Amino acid sequence: MAAAAAAAAVGGSQSPQAELPAPGLALDKAATAAHLKAALSRPDNRAGAEELQALLERVLSAERPLAAAADGEEAAAAGGGGGPGAAEEEALEWCKCLLAGGGGYDEFCAAVRAYDPAALCGLVWTANFVAYRCRTCGISPCMSLCAECFHQGDHTGHDFNMFRSQAGGACDCGDSNVMRESGFCKRHQIKSSSNIPCVPKDLLMMSEFVLPRFIFCLIQYLREGYNEPAADVPSEKDLNKVLQLLEPQISFLEDLTKMGGAMRSVLTQVLTNQQNYKDLTSGLGENACAKKSHEKYLIALKSSGLTYPEDKLVYGIQEPSAGTSTLAVQGFAGATGTLGQLDSSDEEDQDGSQGLGKRKRVKLSSNTKDQSIMDVLKHKSFLEELLFWTIKYEFPQKMVTFLLNMLPDQEYKVAFTKTFVQHYAFIMKTLKKSHESDTMSNRIVHISVQLFSNEELARQVTEECQLLDIMVTVLLYMMESCLIKSELQDEENSLHVVVNCGEALLKNNTYWPLVSDFINILSHQSVAKRFLEDHGLLVTWMNFVSFFQGMNLNKRELNEHVEFESQTYYAAFAAELEACAQPMWGLLSHCKVRETQEYTRNVVRYCLEALQDWFDAINFVDEPAPNQVTFHLPLHRYYAMFLSKAVKCQELDLDSVLPDQEMLMKLMIHPLQIQASLAEIHSNMWVRNGLQIKGQAMTYVQSHFCNSMIDPDIYLLQVCASRLDPDYFISSVFERFKVVDLLTMASQHQNTVLDAEHERSMLEGALTFLVILLSLRLHLGMSDDEILRAEMVAQLCMNDRTHSSLLDLIPENPNPKSGIIPGSYSFESVLSAVADFKAPVFEPGGSMQQGMYTPKAEVWDQEFDPVMVILRTVYRRDVQSAMDRYTAFLKQSGKFPGNPWPPYKKRTPLHPSYKGLMRLLHCKTLHIVLFTLLYKILMDHQNLSEHVLCMVLYLIELGLENSAEEESDEEASVCGPERCHDSWFPGSNLVSNMRHFINYVRVRVPETAPEVKRDSPASTSSDSLGSLQSSRRPKVLQRENSGTAQVFSLVAERRKKFQEIINRSSSEANQVVRPKTSNKWSAPGSAPQLTTAILEIKESILSLLIKLHHKLSGKQNSYYPPWLDDIEILIQPEIPKYSHGDGITAVERILLKAALQSRMNKRIIEEICRKVTPPVPPKKVTAAEKKTLDKEERRQKARERQQKLLAEFASRQKSFMETAMDVDSPENDIPMEITAAEPQISEAVYDCVICGQSGPSSEDRPTGLVVLLQASSVLGQCRDNIEPKKLPITEEEQIYPWDTCAAVHDVRLSLLQRYFKDSSCLLAVSIGWEGGVYVQTCGHTLHIDCHKSYMESLRNDQVLQGFSVDKGEFTCPLCRQFANSVLPCYPGSNVENNLWQRPSNKNIQDLIKEVEELQGRPGAFPVSISSETNLSKEMESVMKDIKNTTQKKYRDYSKTPGSPDNDFLFMYSVARTNLELELIHRGGNLCSGGASTAGKRSCLNQLFHVLALHMRLYSIDSEYNPWRKLTQLVEEVNSQLGNEEQQPEVPILYHDVTSLLLIQILMMPQPLRKDHFTCIVKVLFTLLYTQALVALSVKCSEEDRSAWKHTGALKKNTCDAEKSHEVLLSFVISELSKGKLYHEEGTQECAMVSPIAWSPESMEKYLQDFCLPFLRITSLLQHHLFGEDLPSCQEEEEFSVLSSCLGLLPTFYQTEHPFISASCLDWPVPAFDIISQWCFEINGFTERHAEQGKALLIQESRWKLPHLLQLPENYNTIFQYYHRKTCSVCTKVPKDPAVCLVCGTFVCLKGLCCKQQSYCECVLHSQNCGAGTGIFLLINASVIIIIRGHRFCLWGSVYLDAHGEEDRDLRRGKPLYICKERYKVLEQQWISHTFDHINKRWGPHYNGL
Repeated sequence: MAAAAAAAAVGGSQSPQAELPAPGLALDKAATAAHLKAALSRPDNRAGAEELQALLERVLSAERPLAAAADGEEAAAAGGGGGPGAAEEEALEWCKCLLAGGGGYDEFCAAVRAYDPAALCGLVWTANFVAYRCRTCGISPCMSLCAECFHQGDHTGHDFNMFRSQAGGACDCGDSNVMRESGFCKRHQIKSSSNIPCVPKDLLMMSEFVLPRFIFCLIQYLREGYNEPAADVPSEKDLNKVLQLLEPQISFLEDLTKMGGAMRSVLTQVLTNQQNYKDLTSGLGENACAKKSHEKYLIALKSSGLTYPEDKLVYGIQEPSAGTSTLAVQGFAGATGTLGQLDSSDEEDQDGSQGLGKRKRVKLSSNTKDQSIMDVLKHKSFLEELLFWTIKYEFPQKMVTFLLNMLPDQEYKVAFTKTFVQHYAFIMKTLKKSHESDTMSNRIVHISVQLFSNEELARQVTEECQLLDIMVTVLLYMMESCLIKSELQDEENSLHVVVNCGEALLKNNTYWPLVSDFINILSHQSVAKRFLEDHGLLVTWMNFVSFFQGMNLNKRELNEHVEFESQTYYAAFAAELEACAQPMWGLLSHCKVRETQEYTRNVVRYCLEALQDWFDAINFVDEPAPNQVTFHLPLHRYYAMFLSKAVKCQELDLDSVLPDQEMLMKLMIHPLQIQASLAEIHSNMWVRNGLQIKGQAMTYVQSHFCNSMIDPDIYLLQVCASRLDPDYFISSVFERFKVVDLLTMASQHQNTVLDAEHERSMLEGALTFLVILLSLRLHLGMSDDEILRAEMVAQLCMNDRTHSSLLDLIPENPNPKSGIIPGSYSFESVLSAVADFKAPVFEPGGSMQQGMYTPKAEVWDQEFDPVMVILRTVYRRDVQSAMDRYTAFLKQSGKFPGNPWPPYKKRTPLHPSYKGLMRLLHCKTLHIVLFTLLYKILMDHQNLSEHVLCMVLYLIELGLENSAEEESDEEASVCGPERCHDSWFPGSNLVSNMRHFINYVRVRVPETAPEVKRDSPASTSSDSLGSLQSSRRPKVLQRENSGTAQVFSLVAERRKKFQEIINRSSSEANQVVRPKTSNKWSAPGSAPQLTTAILEIKESILSLLIKLHHKLSGKQNSYYPPWLDDIEILIQPEIPKYSHGDGITAVERILLKAALQSRMNKRIIEEICRKVTPPVPPKKVTAAEKKTLDKEERRQKARERQQKLLAEFASRQKSFMETAMDVDSPENDIPMEITAAEPQISEAVYDCVICGQSGPSSEDRPTGLVVLLQASSVLGQCRDNIEPKKLPITEEEQIYPWDTCAAVHDVRLSLLQRYFKDSSCLLAVSIGWEGGVYVQTCGHTLHIDCHKSYMESLRNDQVLQGFSVDKGEFTCPLCRQFANSVLPCYPGSNVENNLWQRPSNKNIQDLIKEVEELQGRPGAFPVSISSETNLSKEMESVMKDIKNTTQKKYRDYSKTPGSPDNDFLFMYSVARTNLELELIHRGGNLCSGGASTAGKRSCLNQLFHVLALHMRLYSIDSEYNPWRKLTQLVEEVNSQLGNEEQQPEVPILYHDVTSLLLIQILMMPQPLRKDHFTCIVKVLFTLLYTQALVALSVKCSEEDRSAWKHTGALKKNTCDAEKSHEVLLSFVISELSKGKLYHEEGTQECAMVSPIAWSPESMEKYLQDFCLPFLRITSLLQHHLFGEDLPSCQEEEEFSVLSSCLGLLPTFYQTEHPFISASCLDWPVPAFDIISQWCFEINGFTERHAEQGKALLIQESRWKLPHLLQLPENYNTIFQYYHRKTCSVCTKVPKDPAVCLVCGTFVCLKGLCCKQQSYCECVLHSQNCGAGTGIFLLINASVIIIIRGHRFCLWGSVYLDAHGEEDRDLRRGKPLYICKERYKVLEQQWISHTFDHINKRWGPHYNGL
């Protein structure tokens, strides 16, 4: 205790003079802590407490480092570098010691953790963290889980996805308020509170004393560090500096929270204890420091525009607000209290100058709101002030994480939520001022989503803290700062204000966090009910919504194009969707049952009030202002959606919530205006407003917006139509669409409001709108499932869709709790009912297909609904696409061959409340319009289209389907004349009006019109028909004949009705002077005078239809009533033959329905048909009309011609593609195959694809093959085991490159170079396994001079190509295949070629001599003149290209740099690489024989010529030519061993035979003779066979060897001993036994050699397998040099077939007895002599280096085909391992991790951390691993990226989800599974080197990947 006491004496309160803890004390913190703990544990601990306080006071406020830092950098610098930091470290150390009470801090942490009742996970994460969301387990839509909890829980079969957190979040595992307990992970399932022991008091006792001081210290730092930013300079820098200094303190607190529940509850106590706070922070003590900090705190409060409730008493308000922008002022001038009087005019000017200037902001007097919400803050605890500073400092991430880490503590959660709500207004103000509003928004939501997703908590805060009032007020306040005067309707006198969409607040979506919180709390039923019951809130809310009513007004530009296209419409649509529609959907989701009727009534009531106010504010009477439209009517939409809900779910009576007629008339105007404007926009009438207006029209119907925009609008119009007078409604529609003047019987008319070119599309628009209005049932009686089905069918009919795009395209209620959750049960079941899944197809070379859904046949047959398609198409072309697909279906299924019309679809029955809608179909106005249009179409008036006719017929059919009860046949209901519509039609029922004949019509026409001449049409039918009618209804007819029908004016009709309604509804409306009535629509005087003419018509709708049938079918009397033959038709009317077809079918269907509805119609139809109808009189066509008609026809013909040309072109192209690309076509297509030519042609002829001339390749004008040279390491990737390597997905699995082909060859070469002469080593092996040059061609040829000029033109072409011309890259001018060089074709004649191939009868000895002589000739270019020709130049340049293709390290292997041997080795290795790769492309063997892909477009023949020419420049010294050693016995054997100092040559048995073959052949003059070739092969085969015997002898055991030696020796003297492998083997063994090759075998090696019993068969198989690779390469070579076909065979007979094909087998050889490989041997010299000579070399080497002797022997080839790494089934396993893996180079976790699929290396994509000499890591790796080709899997995107040289491309993904779709960037986060076919395709492209040809989208990577 002594030490402790001493320490206490030093550190106790007795020594006030000690300013700093003495050094001794510092060393002994632990002892002090222990002492204090003991003192505090006593019952009377006051002394201990004081002692501790004093110590803390000194330790914590020792240096005030922050003040120093904040006052200026110099001070910190003067403090000697670590000044402030050191003191802080010290303070933290003290705290840790004190908390632990003398023990070790780590042990203390562990002890506290033991008491953690971890029921909740609560892990907090920041942005970009990968988390999971499971909709099956979530109660709240915002639920999220960390990866660990997700994988520990069981979510199989659930609807979950992985996502990247945008704003940060926290894990909800264990919180049953937010998710179902079944989804908890194993750790959080146990309710562990029961079995956790109680926390011992003394454990946390010190914490309770120390922490308040610590937190207070932190708050003081924050107070002092905060300097109010000056008005103009953003002060993020200073704030960040303070935060950096505080990092350790906050981290310390964060660590405390992670100690678990016990520590959290202590912290909660500290943070919420009001007494502590008061004692420490009041600033009333004598401590000057504390006083100063309190003052700073008050200043900060005040500068935020907040008042501290008591500070009026303490300070008065004389101080100015520190010169800062007081937000309260900036936003709302009318605020009551002292702040209201300031007027910051200068600020307004600043805002105005940002280009939004022109319109002055409007400010409201905000006396309505509760000022205290906005302006008063009082802090009572640490927690409150901490949050205040967190907001002030704009939510530093560390602070946010600390505050959130505390949330698992329930008591804290409640306190914190209340504090958060209390600061809500302040948050909004800070957010608006912030420069980093995006980051800040994310941080705010990060916090609020944790608090408000919990229903219980939200309800509690709503009740106790007025949460709803605060939120609505704050939102209102926020929007008020950007209001402007509305210019809608009455510009001068409008009192309405709207938000200005150009303000940053809306443009940057700054309001997003507040709105998202609001939507979040409205999703809780208890909270939403409070909202719907509170009338005051509803009024405020409607007030808020009305700010958006009519925003972003568009005015049509009539003269010139608008200068600047504003893009504010994005902001407007986003604002309406987020701030108005989503809260609306949230509220609607709680109005689902009858009991909630009251809520609906409330909303509807206040909505109507707000609408009435709005109409008043904009001075609206009955005419909308022309040429302006706004797409934003949120009040209308609220009203509509609540009405719909009321009728659908709450059984409310519709009429009880509808206003009077006058209000309905007003309500329909603006939505109708939008529909008309849509038609105008699509008719290009708004083209001068720029593209953005099209953008608005598209957004309005787009899938995310349509059910909050166009659907409510159409529904509202349907409601209005069902309650208003139908004639008024119909005439309003045509007037709005500006086509009234077009609806005249006259052939000419004047339209005062519309240009002629727009008339047709506007008329189509109007009729289409009526069809949609009358047939859409979305809100009029369809159930949710029917709606979902209809939406899905419409989307699938437009195009096949992927699952995700369907999910995206189908509008779901935006509120997540609305029932149709994406991926929910109903979605999947409906999808499987209407669509078939098309699995992804793989066209190699095509684009990667996705899995698609396509409509089932019966859907096309019965459910295809063109109306729904038109409603939902964003692009007009989609409607066409749907019709084309429908046509294709009908053709394919044989239902209809021609061009069908959109089918008529039966509708769901109407809900009874909306029955009135059908009156539109039975009103005279519509019938007159239909009659007029039918007549005009029949008479071929201009501006009418098939579409118009289609819609007219559709409307007639709708009318027949929805006619009222069967009318009586006696027509008793004919009314008196006063009801008649100017004597057009007698009644209003379509069925009876259809047969009504109209004889004469009076029309107003321009004087120039042909009608004025009054040619009376000679019609014989009128009388008889008249008499028929007169016998039935004399009264009516007389009246009709006496007076002709009147001119019918829609406008007048509408005015009349409007006046009636107004008069009926209110008397005072009579006093309304109707301003500017219809003078805008009347004809201007300048137009030609209109006169009245009388037209004789004498038609009824029925007769027009029948004539139309004749016209459409082009035959007279084509219509014959079907029921005359088959009376059955009238009984069962649903006849399939009428359901699909064109206009003729439609007319027939309508006539049948008309006949069904009334006997009278039936009779009249028969009557009309009986009359032989004369032809329609030829119309007198005026010159002008003729011109337009001709123009149309000419256009049509031109179109047809163009189609024909295109089709022809396409078929040509197709046939070319087939010949050029077809893999299996016979070889003779391509002129390049020299050997295919007939013998009489003297020379090979080539076509130049640039100049088109054909001719031979000559010395002066050589022709070349278009080739692509690329370096390749594919060969080097072969491994010797069959099992492909797997991609590592754990730390244990690693891939080592030791067993790759490249590594093995490398080791061999360096071993040889160690012991033998360098030049000889370089002849004994091949290189090019890594970085070998592969040459491929598309088979097209061109003149080399043509190519040069082609390259020149490419160089001058400025268009950005995907390739670099400077590097010699181009695309083949014919097939566009990528290429980078031209390989000259050697001029040679075929005849000579055929001569060469004839077998000569020379014996092998003579041939060997000839070969040697030919090789010995000096190598010159084999050209008659020695001077350089064009050909030789080209040969040289292409050789240069070949060398430059690969990196230097893959070319230079010799010890003396630049030695000629190096080039020699490189050249023959190029040939080797190309042969080996072709073998791999053929599958590793030649069993398939004949032409394979590689053979067809091979350029090996030309390549050999080029290589041979260059090889012959380097003659091998004849001394060293291996040919001698192979074919002669050398006498003076000892001379070699004589010169010891010089390294020996490589023994011939260590030579690679294939390399020798290529050297021998390339050393010969070209073209080579066939018998020389065979001779070389025979000689080399003897060497190869000997090598096989040696390898075999080494493989077997000592006993086997001696046995074989013995048996073979006995047969040595038989006649064909040289052809018996037993004899030869025994001889080899006996020869090699003389050396040390077999010695040195320790016992341990014997154990390794597997004790195989070698039978003669297994020996034979071994020898054959050893020789096969050589035979394959040789046969390929022979095939290319001499053009001989390869025979196909079975695998087991490959050896014998190839050897006979190569001429190794004597022709007389009989194949009866088992084949023996030795029979192919043909020894040039006595076998035993030469073998003994070869073995002697080896023995000489093993004398010195016995251990290497065996390693260098050639082993049998064991390479399997190359493969990419095998990938795991599920992508998640890759993702979880790699996305957090650290890079081995920079030891950081990369931002974009990638992994190489060839070797498994983990790299940082684009990471600057691993950059070397300006190359990023992926590019570098692609050079080292693939010689410039890299295949990388991007971990965070699941996509594969290909790097090829200096270019790269995105290849696609090999992982697809359950629906066969890629998920690029893991946006959807659904589980992904490997698609084996795709991976196969990728591997195939890698092996065949076709990335460049197949993938089209390449770009340069500038070494930055």
